[in-house]
Amino acid sequence: YTSPHLHTLRERISIDGSLISEAEFAAAMAEVKPFIESMKQDATFRQLTYFEALTALTFAYFKKKQVDFQVLEVGLGGRLDATNVAKPVVCIITPISLDHTQILGNSLEEIAREKAGIIKHGCWVVLSPQPQEAASVISDICREKEAKVVQVGKDITWHKTGGDLHHQSLAIEGRTSKYQVSIPLLGDFQLENAADAVAALEILASAGFAISAADINQGLARVKWPGRFHILQQNPTVLVDGAHNVASMKVLVNNIKAYFSYKRIFLVFGTSCDKDIAGIINELVALSPQVIVTQTLHSRAAPLSTLATEFSKRGIEPEIRETISEAISRALSLADRTDIICVTGSLFAVAEALDYFSRG
Repeated sequence: YTSPHLHTLRERISIDGSLISEAEFAAAMAEVKPFIESMKQDATFRQLTYFEALTALTFAYFKKKQVDFQVLEVGLGGRLDATNVAKPVVCIITPISLDHTQILGNSLEEIAREKAGIIKHGCWVVLSPQPQEAASVISDICREKEAKVVQVGKDITWHKTGGDLHHQSLAIEGRTSKYQVSIPLLGDFQLENAADAVAALEILASAGFAISAADINQGLARVKWPGRFHILQQNPTVLVDGAHNVASMKVLVNNIKAYFSYKRIFLVFGTSCDKDIAGIINELVALSPQVIVTQTLHSRAAPLSTLATEFSKRGIEPEIRETISEAISRALSLADRTDIICVTGSLFAVAEALDYFSRG
């Protein structure tokens, strides 16, 4: 169970890589709808949010299918998230940065406290490397909950051994085994994500579940996660990435510099109005890009004038196009075979870019 989706809501709910069908989705909704309606009529409850209703639907579907495991991605934060009714065998907390500050808090400590709200008494926690402010809060909560912690980067380590523009290989030294892994995903952040996954799978294997080193290698080799440092074509290179906060944009900029040599990069940029737009653009100017600002179809899309003004303040005069499709078409008309076109700023922008290129 993951979020958000790029093309269809059904992407969020899958079993063994197969999306829930339209018929199954409708049946699950029919099952939970009476409960949703009854809560609307009961003053004890407020109306369920879209995400809460979808989470209930997901649990009903997984129960009907009698799944062996549920892998649940928190929607927002953790402590008060709808997914947090589950009692996890293992929790994974990936690197924490400032995002959704209007809801989760304005400091890393506050956000870490919300994220660590998923930790239950005695459970396992796989902890990615964290900023010190976040690490201290999470460590305190783990001690309080008597959680067993595996620190990625310390208890489990990795290093890159090779790669190209289609995959990267790495060696992972786990707590119980060593792995030579190839993943069809790019970016250093995906190496750390692979180590997180291995740490969690080793915990399950140690608990008696039939998960072998070969299973782990095979699973990582087959992973798909579109829209994250995702190369769609070459000559010119077209890259899409869902970076939407300062930390993820810094990672994107560093990865572009690491993977590519270029004379010109055309940036198609559209983001949401509730993001740290100035901070994000501060990272992007390091690419010395030619910029086309645009808007997604999402209701939270930042105004074009706001984006253009922020780039202008930093000495970059952007072109303006009303839609993602128009912006990409303009970038393609300007770029030659040796240039890079990067579409970024939100997963909404990425989704529209993927639709554009799927139409040929």
